[in-house]
Amino acid sequence: MKGDERKLEILNLLKESKNPIKGAYLAERFGVTRQVIVQDIALLKAQGHNIVSTPQGYIFLGGNESYSRVIAVKHGPKDIEEELKTIIKLGGKVIDVTIEHKVYGEITGKLMLKSLYDVEKFIERLRESSDMPLSNLTGGVHLHTIEADSEENLERIVKELDKRDF
Repeated sequence: MKGDERKLEILNLLKESKNPIKGAYLAERFGVTRQVIVQDIALLKAQGHNIVSTPQGYIFLGGNESYSRVIAVKHGPKDIEEELKTIIKLGGKVIDVTIEHKVYGEITGKLMLKSLYDVEKFIERLRESSDMPLSNLTGGVHLHTIEADSEENLERIVKELDKRDF
């Protein structure tokens, strides 16, 4: 299979999948190295395809009607799970987390959390890691891009987070 054919197949797989697809799976499926897949994804992104790399794998964003909003929140590390689960329970997806660093400027980490299971796995990785959440660098202040299927759901999420003093 030629590179252009492979990239088209990768794009179609990502568009059709409701779940992230690991680079190792794509490499095995197409009989190439993972580095070739990384290059293919980079070229697809350069062509304007909205593909995001997450710890769970690659995801194609787009095609579904959704609404997004960047929200500012502040809380300590012990409240991360409650914050994320609140967003998910009210029909939101947590796309990313962003902080404003005094030296480096804006730093964003892709989260792509869309289910309670995703949140639990994320919290588990945080607990098992020696790394700290990005919000620790800014006294708990951070931004999230959240998505929902309606403006009303986004508004409910914001109100509930405000009610919980986030």
